[in-house]
Amino acid sequence: MRAWVAKRPGEADVLELVEVPKPTPVEGEIRIRVRALGLNKAEGYNRMGKHGAFSGGKWALGIEAAGEVDLDPSGKLARGQKVVTMMGGMMFDRHGSYAEYVAAKRENVISISREIDFVTLATLPEAYLTAWGALEKNLGIKPGETLLVRGGTSSVGMAAIAYAKVRGLEVVATTRQHDRVEKLKALGADRVLVDDGNLHEKLRDPYPRGIDKAIELVGANTIVDTMRAMRKWGEVAFVGFVGGPPVREKFHFMNDLPNTVKLSFFGSGLLGKPDLPLDEAPLDWIADQVAKGAMPSIHARTFSYDSLPDAQRYMETNQAFGKIVVSHHHHIPASSK
Repeated sequence: MRAWVAKRPGEADVLELVEVPKPTPVEGEIRIRVRALGLNKAEGYNRMGKHGAFSGGKWALGIEAAGEVDLDPSGKLARGQKVVTMMGGMMFDRHGSYAEYVAAKRENVISISREIDFVTLATLPEAYLTAWGALEKNLGIKPGETLLVRGGTSSVGMAAIAYAKVRGLEVVATTRQHDRVEKLKALGADRVLVDDGNLHEKLRDPYPRGIDKAIELVGANTIVDTMRAMRKWGEVAFVGFVGGPPVREKFHFMNDLPNTVKLSFFGSGLLGKPDLPLDEAPLDWIADQVAKGAMPSIHARTFSYDSLPDAQRYMETNQAFGKIVVSHHHHIPASSK
């Protein structure tokens, strides 16, 4: 099979399309034929040697995929069953989704029963399951609550807006770019603020009590301001750090952490682990909502598999509003490029 690997750390030019043996799934694994995959910043960071252990030339990059079962040694899933997979060691101790086939851990595979095309399906796993974990498990969101999505134009931010809106929350989202305000409202945000780093003061008038829940996707530079926007006993889930490394030089636990406000971290590496099994993850329902148009798509642009380095370059320009997908269909209509 073919696989994109990075033989050494560097820019997208280091990616090489090579022939590697098709993985043989052992007990507890399912071999999946990858039909489409969503790109993630983590893959670029790994390629550059800036995010965890560099995978080197050993493994194909990629942490999520949409495809169909090629072989399930247990016989529980039929060949051709539509599935998604994410995390589960892909890219780190096995080939990731930049390969034509992956041997995924069974606990990191979700069957999809709804009618949905592979490109749209590929936008969902990492973004929506991360949003689901943070919103439902960390924050315990409830209909009628207010939710602040700090960093709304990230793919997880967009998924959080769309998901929370369908769950009946009032959503406040942020962006640093004026031209994305209306786009975030179209996703479902009730209110969009242009982020100047000082949100808690802007939120005082519309929400004098403070915000109920928040998902922090910008990072260390904005987390204190986010917490100051919360009501008493409000809750913040730290999820992403698109604004830079997740490190603060100084943190004063009495001055920077507002009285009674709860702060927690959600990392998507927990997905599929015993503490967060994916049996209850509503991805099949989300796929149905998106396919029917009840939940807006976060798909931004599609590249062909042979153009995968171009897709990574595009991701690193930060021009995409939404999820970039790489499709294994050789011909991609010009309208979807």
